[in-house]
Amino acid sequence: MLTNQQNSNPTSGAPASGTSALDANQLAQLQQLTQGYSPLQLAWASGYLAAKSEMSPVATAVAAATQTAVSQTLTVLYASQTGNAKGVATQVADAAKAAGIEVVLKNVADYKAKGLKTETHLLIVASTNGEGEPPDDAIEFHEFLNSKKAPKLDNLKYSVLALGDSSYEFFCQTGKDFDLRLAELGATRVADRVDCDVDYDADADAWRVSIVESLKDELTAPAAGLAPVVQLPGTQAPASIYTKQNPYAAELLVSQRITGRDSAKDVRHIEIDLGESGVTYRVGDALGVYFDNDQALVEELLAAVSLTGDETVELQKSGETLSLPIKQALVEQLEITQTPLAFVEFWVQHSGDEQLAEKVVDKNTLREFAANHQVVDVIKAAPTAIEAQLLADNLRKITPRLYSIASSQAEVDEEVHLTIGVVNYSFNDNERVGGASGFLGRRLEEGGQVRVFVEHNDNFRLPENPETPVIMIGPGTGVAPFRAFMQEREANDASGDNWMFFGDQTFTQDFLYQVEWQNYLKSGLLTKMDVAFSRDQAEKVYVQHRLKENAAEVFAWLERGAHLYVCGDANRMAKDVHNALVEIVAEQSGKTAEQAEEYLTTLRKGKRYQKDVY
Repeated sequence: MLTNQQNSNPTSGAPASGTSALDANQLAQLQQLTQGYSPLQLAWASGYLAAKSEMSPVATAVAAATQTAVSQTLTVLYASQTGNAKGVATQVADAAKAAGIEVVLKNVADYKAKGLKTETHLLIVASTNGEGEPPDDAIEFHEFLNSKKAPKLDNLKYSVLALGDSSYEFFCQTGKDFDLRLAELGATRVADRVDCDVDYDADADAWRVSIVESLKDELTAPAAGLAPVVQLPGTQAPASIYTKQNPYAAELLVSQRITGRDSAKDVRHIEIDLGESGVTYRVGDALGVYFDNDQALVEELLAAVSLTGDETVELQKSGETLSLPIKQALVEQLEITQTPLAFVEFWVQHSGDEQLAEKVVDKNTLREFAANHQVVDVIKAAPTAIEAQLLADNLRKITPRLYSIASSQAEVDEEVHLTIGVVNYSFNDNERVGGASGFLGRRLEEGGQVRVFVEHNDNFRLPENPETPVIMIGPGTGVAPFRAFMQEREANDASGDNWMFFGDQTFTQDFLYQVEWQNYLKSGLLTKMDVAFSRDQAEKVYVQHRLKENAAEVFAWLERGAHLYVCGDANRMAKDVHNALVEIVAEQSGKTAEQAEEYLTTLRKGKRYQKDVY
C-alpha cells in the first residue's frame, strides 16, 4: 500500500549553471547503460569518456558519476505486498544517506537479480504473502535466488528484516527464505535476521539504527583515486506529510448500513473527508485507520484482573516514554480485540491454570484459540490478578487496520470511501465487536475524528491501457476496490470491457451497491455481471461456481489480454477461486493442472492476475 525517498539536493555538488550538466533523462540513460557493468568496466568507461572529450566539463561530470559506482554502495531491496516493507526500506535508505552512505533503493521487481554477484552490501526488507509465499513483486527474485542460476556470493555482506504476522503458520517465511538462501550462496551476515510481528516499529527502528551504525565507517571511507560524487536533481515528487507515523485527523462524514434489516451481517458504507490535507490515493490503495477501543470492553477487562484503571503505567512510543493511567492506555494505545499468540502463552504461564494450558497444547490449537478469543476472554478463561505494568508490558500496541478503498478521487474529490463489515459475535453471552470496524461502524458519530493514512498498493492496479478488459471477483466486502475501479474507468472514458463476479448470502439483504451496479450495466460501462447468493437456494452457490459456469468465456477473456483481480477472504474464497481458475485453464486449453498453474503464474508475473486478500 509509499515512496518517501528524499530528492537529491539540486545544488549539492552540481556543475555551475553555465555548464552543460546532464538532465534527468540523460542521467537515467547513463545509469541504465552502466547498471550491469563490473567495477573494472566502470573504471575503463570513466577513463574512456574522459579521454574522448579531453576532460571537458560535461565529461568530468559523467566520469565522476560513473566512477562513483566503483565505490562500494549499499543496496536496499524491498519485497512488499501492501507497503509496509517499502516504508521500512525507505526509512533505512534515508538513514543511510544521512550517514553519508551511497544507497540504491529498489523494489525487487525492478532489480536484475543477476546483478547480485557485483553487490558488496545488501539489505532486504521482505513481507510474506498468504501461506508463506513471497509478495507478487518478489516472485521472480525468489525463484531466481532458489534456482541453479543463482551465483556464488562470497563477497556479499547482507542482512534481512522480515515482516509478518505471528498468527499465521508461516510467520515471516519470505524473509527466512531470503536469509537462508543468501547464506547458502556464501554471503556473510552483517547482522542476524530480525523477524517482526504486526507491531513492528520498535524492532524495525532498532535494526535500522544498528545496521547503519555498523556499516557507516566501512561504506563512507573515500575510495582511492575516485572523483567526488556529482549529485544531479531528483525527479521524484514529494510524498505526503501524512503517513502511518503521522496520520491525518479526518472527519467521518457518513457511516451507513448497506445490508438489509434481516441480514446476518452489518456492512457499512463509510465516507471520510480528507479536507485540505492534500492526501491523495489511487484506486487499488488501502486506507490505514487508527481507532480507540470500546470503553465498556476496557471496563470489563479491568474488572477481570482486579484493577481500578487509575494505576499508572509507562509505554514506549516513537522513542519516548509515555506515563498514563492503565485505563487510558487500554483505550488508546494497547491492542485488546486481536489476541497475539504470545499473550495466550504468557497468560497460561502467569495464571498457572492447567485447564487453559490443555487448550493450547500445540501451535495449531494455540493459533485457533487466539483467533477466537479476545484478550478479555483469554483472561476470563483463567481469572488472575495482575499488576498494571506487567499487563501493559505483555500487550502489543494498537496497529492500524487497512481497508481497501472503495472510491476514486476522480469521482469523490477530497473524500475517501470504505466498505466495512462490522465484526461482531456472541461469546459467553457477551457481544464482541471488532476494534476498528466497531469504532467506525458503531461508536464514532458522524462529525467525529478518525486518524487515517494512505497505504499505497502497487500490486493492485488497473491496467495502464484503458482498452484492456478486466475481470473482477469480489464477494462480500471484497467488492470495495471494484467500486473504485468502475468510478475510475468511467471518469477516464475507458473503453475496455468490465466483468464483475459478486457473491454474498442473500439477494434481498446482501447485494452491496446493487443500484450502482445496475446503473453501470444500463450505461454499458459494466459489460457483464454474475452473482452468487449462497443462501437463496438449497444448494450453496459461490463465485467460483459462477466462474466455472462461464469457463469458456472467462478463458477467452484471458486469452485476449484481460487482467484478473480477486479481493476478499484469503483463507477460503481466494483459494477456491484459484482452484477454479486452474480447472478452467486446464479444461479450456487442454493443459495439465501443472501447466495451468504455470499459466496463472505467468499472469501474476505480468501483473495480469492480482489479489488483495486478507
